[in-house]
Amino acid sequence: MNYIGEAAPDCRAADAIVAQIEQRIAAGVLVDASPLPSERELMLEFGASRTVVREAITALSNRGLIECKPRFRPVVRRVGYETLMIATGPVIRQLLNDPRGVKSLYDMRVFTERGLVRDAALRATKSDIQNLKAALAANQASISDSDEFYRTDTAFHGTLYQISDNPVFPAIHQGFFSWLAPHWDRMQRLPERNEQNYLAHKTIYEAILERDPDAAEDALIEHLAAAWEFVRDTFDWEDDATR
Repeated sequence: MNYIGEAAPDCRAADAIVAQIEQRIAAGVLVDASPLPSERELMLEFGASRTVVREAITALSNRGLIECKPRFRPVVRRVGYETLMIATGPVIRQLLNDPRGVKSLYDMRVFTERGLVRDAALRATKSDIQNLKAALAANQASISDSDEFYRTDTAFHGTLYQISDNPVFPAIHQGFFSWLAPHWDRMQRLPERNEQNYLAHKTIYEAILERDPDAAEDALIEHLAAAWEFVRDTFDWEDDATR
């Protein structure tokens, strides 16, 4: 029994529980997708209150080490690059309360994807091209359904991150879209706008297919610059500094 007791302040007691569970995950005692012990079991093991145990569970979730769902016991997440993105999520979301924070993150996305499309134009395999073509076809098929178009739009860009064959990039993609999603949700979505985005994706795809990195980069920059014109309207701007 790893008794902590109630003499310690709640925050230190919760930190001690977090440290113990982190060690078990690192050692493989708690494996990916395995359920965390119940709150009651953790209370008994550590001699802690339910409040302390719940604080520890929240901290583990914020670090990306467990996944919590309503009415289900938390499960352990495999530690990977996605874990890092999840762990930084709360801090990033605080920064995104300022429109300038969103613009900085968006510019980082543009910078990343410029490199990715150039790389794709130079080294994409036949399989990569097929995957990108399938993502583009799904995007075209959903033009009239804005919710589905948003999903296929995300998937098209996600395919560009996959082509890199570097596991860090798909995790970055997941982070970008989860952090920026609240602002995408405020954008007006119309079939006409979907059509424009699809045509931009098609231009990017064709440049990659033709092995033209300059054209691919130019198309990507034009596409994301146009997208920013829409997303920036989701803010109440006080000045033109981030426009």
